[in-house]
Amino acid sequence: QVQLVESGGGLVQAGGSLRLSCAASGWNFYTMGWFRQAPGKERDFVAAISWGTGNTGYADSVKGRFTISSDNAKNTVYQQMNSLKPEDTATYYCAATRRSYYSRDIRDYDYWGQGTQVTVSS
Repeated sequence: QVQLVESGGGLVQAGGSLRLSCAASGWNFYTMGWFRQAPGKERDFVAAISWGTGNTGYADSVKGRFTISSDNAKNTVYQQMNSLKPEDTATYYCAATRRSYYSRDIRDYDYWGQGTQVTVSS
């Protein structure tokens, strides 16, 4: 059974930092990513990483502030979020795809975590 278990959300002031973690079990995924969804908005791509190549990608809105990384031994993906802004406030979801290619398309992702709330106060 595939499971994605997230942790690390919380409340932080603008300019602060948080680190999200996502532990995967039940499958060896090629690519994992983070998406976020603010109230009343669609779920959007944030970042993704391919386990084998280490290839990473970011949404323009977070480039230079967020860093995605992986620990293969722990089957865990991290997202370090620095210089947080109020507009980063959202529920953040870890996601994984069984497809053997890198993707930032939400339609390619098969499995989702339960979501973790990130709130950035101004």
